Amino acid sequence: MAIEINKEVNQGKIEQRMVYESGNEMAAYAAHQINYHVMGYFPISPSTEVAQFLDLMKANGQHDIKLIPADGEHGSAGICYGASTAGGRVFNATSSNGYLYMLEQMPVQSGTRFPMVMNLVCRSVSGPLDIHGDHSDLYFALNTGWPILMCRDPQAVYDMNIMAIKLAEDPAVRLPVLVASDGYFTSHQKRRVQTFAHRADVHDFVGATPPAGFAHVLDRNNPITVGPYMNEPDYINNCYQQSVAMYNAGEVFDRIRKEYAELTGRDYPILDLYRMEDAEVAVFLMNSASEIIKDVVDQLRAQGIKAGSIAPNMIRPFPAAEIAEALKNVKAVTIGDRADSYGAHGGNMTNEIKAALFSNQNVTTKVISRIYGLGGKDFYAEDGHHFFQLALDAVSKGSIDVPFDYYGHTPGDPSKRPVRVLEPLKYEDLKTGLITVDRDQSTGKLKVKVPPVRQLTKKPKRLAPGHGACPGCGIFSGLELFFKGIEGDIVALYQTGCAMVVTTGFPYSSHKATYIHNLFQNGAATLSGVVEMFWERKRRGELDGLGLKDDFTFVMITGDGGMDIGMGPAIGSALRNHKMIILEYDNEGYMNTGAQLSYSTPLGHRTSTSNVGKHQGGKLFHHKDTAQIMAATNIPYVFTGSESLPQDLLRKAAKAQYYAQNEGLVYGKILISCPLNWLSEEKIGQTLIDEAVNTCFFPMYEVEQGVTTITYNPEEKGKRIPMADWLKNMGKTKHMTRPEYAEALQSFEDEVERRWLRLKAKHENPYL
Repeated sequence: MAIEINKEVNQGKIEQRMVYESGNEMAAYAAHQINYHVMGYFPISPSTEVAQFLDLMKANGQHDIKLIPADGEHGSAGICYGASTAGGRVFNATSSNGYLYMLEQMPVQSGTRFPMVMNLVCRSVSGPLDIHGDHSDLYFALNTGWPILMCRDPQAVYDMNIMAIKLAEDPAVRLPVLVASDGYFTSHQKRRVQTFAHRADVHDFVGATPPAGFAHVLDRNNPITVGPYMNEPDYINNCYQQSVAMYNAGEVFDRIRKEYAELTGRDYPILDLYRMEDAEVAVFLMNSASEIIKDVVDQLRAQGIKAGSIAPNMIRPFPAAEIAEALKNVKAVTIGDRADSYGAHGGNMTNEIKAALFSNQNVTTKVISRIYGLGGKDFYAEDGHHFFQLALDAVSKGSIDVPFDYYGHTPGDPSKRPVRVLEPLKYEDLKTGLITVDRDQSTGKLKVKVPPVRQLTKKPKRLAPGHGACPGCGIFSGLELFFKGIEGDIVALYQTGCAMVVTTGFPYSSHKATYIHNLFQNGAATLSGVVEMFWERKRRGELDGLGLKDDFTFVMITGDGGMDIGMGPAIGSALRNHKMIILEYDNEGYMNTGAQLSYSTPLGHRTSTSNVGKHQGGKLFHHKDTAQIMAATNIPYVFTGSESLPQDLLRKAAKAQYYAQNEGLVYGKILISCPLNWLSEEKIGQTLIDEAVNTCFFPMYEVEQGVTTITYNPEEKGKRIPMADWLKNMGKTKHMTRPEYAEALQSFEDEVERRWLRLKAKHENPYL
């Protein structure tokens, strides 16, 4: 994280410096100045950069935060909770579906009163998948018991993060605090931001260490029980105490922001009121859009219209009395919600503001509700004028024509409905008869007949050209080669990842076969449901007459860390032994979110969350062997494959189909190249895969009915090469060939050799 720093005169009492950075960078910058003890994290756009920036600063020795990459957002929330019970300062950042994956942990932390700070970089919670910004994740946070601070720009992200830890640790609060900013608006926009020039001044404000006198699990002289089972009447009393603490948070924040304003010259009252002193019409918006609306207010004021705007800097506790006071003389207000509360006749802010007005005996201000800006749809000044016009119309008419509606949506046009461009694949073209699999009755082993690859070239591709993958991406050549070995119809489920994102962009799709998407963590469970529904409907005769000439082959495609966050459901599906294939493309990272480390990333490899610097030399721990993990579930068939041995992969695909249709679950793993994030030339992708196989880093083998067989041994072929010959060709690893990283290289080589020798032992002994 290279921040350009310049000194600049400021109105506060402390020395400050001016930087020009984004909201994500300022969240990381504040965290590094506070120097938290622990950050448990899992990458999800658009919050991924926060951990990336902190890792880069860690590599350069700029902070001491222990950065812990979790197996998923649920795991990251658990890491943070555990760390907070141990008495230190804890930080995290997340977005969207990742936050929802954490959700059950959020009330646990607030209910047991352990402070921390988490940045929610707001993004759509969806299917269909949308990675852009709105407040649908934020609205799920409203009932978790966390105070919520709002950030309209990168300056506010920095300032709120500094104030948030002080708020969380205040004796009258002792709650975890959420700092919310708009994804891809505030998170990525560059702005001039004033910061504390010296970490010592930050620590003088927030405290160099957490306040003493509060119980934690590391005090051997005071053992405590955290999170006991609690019956009534104790539980309601606990909730009451938490409620009191939440309302205290509003008063404490008001005190803290005044202290902060005295130090820095920047003030964040609970409500940001703009020209509301005599306003007759107003608009209520949150975060980034609330700055745009101020220009509209000025334009209307120039026309003689008494307009004003309201934006909250805190929405938990909700500033009901302050909002009622601000609106007491306003004739009409338009409330823009960047998320819907489906079925509630308005978004959450609309209904909470209505309740605030009613509770404070204001039944005269007319309230118009509009849902806007979903999925990152931009908000412009002309949109602000429209919101004000709604309020002006309500005043002039004395009534509201449409109290609640969406704004910015497009009415459906039947003439523009999506039409099929590609005809469905013909069964006759997919069932070539060139590939056969039979069981040898005497040995019980499968006999596979696979023709040369050239004879399968006429077999239609299951993915259409024109997808949006990066140049040189190995995913689709690898998948198509595997699919050449599958005969007949398939139903494919893709977890979120590069293969999913670049092949589907409504209204277009590159998939010629039936396709389903579900999130990283739940793909295997989802396809399990599809599989069992198929067999049950087939048993009942409900699929007769639908043109099904053979049973489907069900295939789940995973990658980009999908076998980290999705490992639990994958193991569950394996233990239940559903008739399906799980195929992992291994690109050694979370490439679709910006090349963060995955558990499949090898030791020493550079990623955006395992940077290389004078204090860190790439990933700090060894890669996960998912094939061996899945083999331990005793499923019928496990294999590894690569494009470097096409006949081997075709043969394994044919076996995989046989087992998935007749016996149970199959897991396969293929290594694919990622030139963009491996920092390698596109033209050498095939060479890199060949070298990975010939170093024995990615060995070719299968585990059939519990018996391991190595299907390609580079030692026997005289083709084994030194590890450095592979590593030197990738920008992410060439540092490992330098003398200063000799220890890491040796550790990596030793682990690869250990796994290879163990695999050979299994090959030689069917009982291992």
